[in-house]
Amino acid sequence: MRVLIVTAVSAERDAVVRGIGATAPEVAELPVPGGMIHRLSPVPPTGPPLTVDVLAAGVGPAAAAAGAAAALTAAAVARTPYDLAVSAGIGGGFTTARPEATAHPDATERPATERPATARPAATARLGSLVVADAIVAADLGAETPDGFAAVTDLGFGTVEHLPPAALVAAVAEATDAVRGTVLTVSTVTGSAERAAELLRRHPHAAAEAMEGFGVAEAAAAQSVPALEVRAISNAVGPRDRAAWRIGAALEALTSAFGTIAPLLGTWTLDPEGTRQ
Repeated sequence: MRVLIVTAVSAERDAVVRGIGATAPEVAELPVPGGMIHRLSPVPPTGPPLTVDVLAAGVGPAAAAAGAAAALTAAAVARTPYDLAVSAGIGGGFTTARPEATAHPDATERPATERPATARPAATARLGSLVVADAIVAADLGAETPDGFAAVTDLGFGTVEHLPPAALVAAVAEATDAVRGTVLTVSTVTGSAERAAELLRRHPHAAAEAMEGFGVAEAAAAQSVPALEVRAISNAVGPRDRAAWRIGAALEALTSAFGTIAPLLGTWTLDPEGTRQ
């Protein structure tokens, strides 16, 4: 089992590495400027050997996609492809009550009957808690129109959503006591109550926002590799208040989470029908 974990910055990478922490990581250079892989080989309780590569690819969806694509391609060329790509780090949590899913005509999420089996009623994500994405959504990929925001899919091309493996989402959420919900990828961090409310109107199941998940998922999908996103909540989505951020606590939560997640990854394999479970 080979897993690629992509973070934005080195502090997030180091938090993940500490959590997995079986041994000191090996450091290998990717064939891209500044691309450094930190490789760990924890011993899973059962199942095949596990190799986890952790990469700090940079901030934003473009950097995340470029770094993930480089790592995925290098592994494929070496005939050691990854089985799973994970976007991990800290992020903002939606801590306010949800509007009804029908409250906004531009809502782009599927009706509840069409959401993945892991979906739960929308839940708030408190500071220091963990969120596991049951959908990874590009929230600002599209166009402004006189009638409001139109996702790129409404314009007739592209995609704005990737769905992580339902069984893995359920296992990770149960083991880590995480909130399950949509994680939004944005290129501009939300800084106002009005913007937060708009995002919730369009994505009523949103639990968190970050800047890299969709980029990692896009790169993974291009090589038919499933993707997962895990976020530890450092701040509330809304008015920008740096004094209220709890980055240290979120990084500690990320470390704790990956201490629990790593053994699960070692046992997540293909079932007899060829579906990853």
